[in-house]
Amino acid sequence: MPELLKNYQRQTLAVLAALFLLGAGGAVAVATALSGLEAEQARQPVSLVRETVTPLPIKPQTLALDAHRLNLFRSDITRSTDTAETLLRRLGVFDPAAAAFLRADPLAQKHVLGRANRMVVVEAEDNQSLQKLTARWSPEDDGRFQRLTILKTPQGFTSTLEGMPLTSASRLASGTIRTSLFAATDDARIPDAVAVQIAEIFSGDIDFHRALRKGDRFTVEYETLEGDGEALRTGRVLSVEFVNAGKTYQAMWFKDTGMDDASHRGGYYTLDGQSLRRAYLASPLEFSRVTSGFKMRFHPILQQWRAHLGVDYGAPAGTPVRTVGEGIVEFAGSQNGFGNVVFVKHRNQHTTVYAHLSKISVKAGQNVSQGQTIGAVGSTGWATGPHLHFEFRVNGVHKDPLTLARQSEAVPVSAAAKPLFLKQAAAVREQLSVAASLQPSSVQ
Repeated sequence: MPELLKNYQRQTLAVLAALFLLGAGGAVAVATALSGLEAEQARQPVSLVRETVTPLPIKPQTLALDAHRLNLFRSDITRSTDTAETLLRRLGVFDPAAAAFLRADPLAQKHVLGRANRMVVVEAEDNQSLQKLTARWSPEDDGRFQRLTILKTPQGFTSTLEGMPLTSASRLASGTIRTSLFAATDDARIPDAVAVQIAEIFSGDIDFHRALRKGDRFTVEYETLEGDGEALRTGRVLSVEFVNAGKTYQAMWFKDTGMDDASHRGGYYTLDGQSLRRAYLASPLEFSRVTSGFKMRFHPILQQWRAHLGVDYGAPAGTPVRTVGEGIVEFAGSQNGFGNVVFVKHRNQHTTVYAHLSKISVKAGQNVSQGQTIGAVGSTGWATGPHLHFEFRVNGVHKDPLTLARQSEAVPVSAAAKPLFLKQAAAVREQLSVAASLQPSSVQ
């Protein structure tokens, strides 16, 4: 047969060549070639093979089909209001014995029922009875996750709790601003934690409260921490591009080992090597609104005009308050009209003040890093409602915090680390380009 096929191929090519080269005059050559094919086919031997096929018995096949069970899988996120019945019903399981086990099992009671935001996967038979339930969560940022497995055995249900290491993966995503950053990240199925980081990274360049425009777009690569292939935690943003009012801003995470020990934690840089980490953050709150600036104002309690020597940020009680820069806690306690207050002393005779706190999370003499939580918004002292009063002092003289944050210096990548940085920056440009082409979408 292979030799026959080769013959056919050669003769067919000859026919085609005749058509192209000879035009209308090639009709005779084509007819001759076809006659040759028929003659060649007639010379090939033909044999007839007969074989008796015995079908398998029908009854064993029908019994096997009756015995076959189709296992179904479904996943969902737990809610704080879940009971055993409501959780299983939402997962498509109707199994009174399984519900009774969940209600009675100490591990299920402690780690699943009434606990929110825990990934649960069930395996059930086609009659909706439970075969296996697996819950996964990562309670601490320690690189590990917990896995609770409830399994049906011939003796009944059993439960097992295990601690396992998280694995790291990265995702590319993009989106377009229609109304707000959070609405855009929701549309692109990007976690809120990533939106917060994007706002933080570009906080010195973009006012995310007032400067966003419809049609602004962003692309981002971020880290996810997974357990058994399920995303359980969101890691840091690895690279990001934001186009605001036609101007493009880019940043990437880089660990500059050529700097001193304080820089070994890594930080965000523009793709030409300029650090986006300034000496001071733009705000002691992640998201807030300025309710009173650094200016003269009518004091709501004293009922008189006087200089407001700080900035007030409106935020709900309990909102975390963070230090805007590295330093040492100079005072942490209650003080007159400030109520619960924290003073942090920075280098160059700079001091920041965080007042009216509902809770203080640091002690005097403690070293604090930039962005570390030092307390929570409250209304202690002379305050008419929950807010944070924030001051910035230089050699004891009050200065406008918003101006100082914008003017604080940035440090470029060190000369020793520049070759490695440029190599990584080139890869980041390519990744951001890929993510932008997927807009608005995401890919792992």
